[in-house]
Amino acid sequence: MHTYTKSQEVSLLLLRLIIAAIFIVAGYYKLTFWSGPVEGMSANMSLLMKFLSIVEPLGALALIVGFLTKWASAGLGIIMIGAIFVLKFTMQTSFTMPTGAGWNFPLMILAGCLVLIAFGAGKWSIDSRK
Repeated sequence: MHTYTKSQEVSLLLLRLIIAAIFIVAGYYKLTFWSGPVEGMSANMSLLMKFLSIVEPLGALALIVGFLTKWASAGLGIIMIGAIFVLKFTMQTSFTMPTGAGWNFPLMILAGCLVLIAFGAGKWSIDSRK
């Protein structure tokens, strides 16, 4: 277990909570995929969206309480790599867009996940109770 300063502990907690909030909202918006098929979307993509509507909030919950934080961050980071791939190569989205975020936003979330993988949850977590 690492010893961090109080400001570092607060930073890790805030990072966990911010990333968790993003994934809770993302999972919530994917719940619409349970109501029926989406026109123009393949069955495989629809199934993936349903899967993500479950795992994103679960990963977020793990980050909130600081349980298996490095593993949860790794899983959420993999989701962000997939999101970047889809945005960049499938949807041909630029790094930034004039009308909104490009793949820069998922990249920032991925960076936060990498920080949590490297440094862990901090002392205000279930992980620190080992």
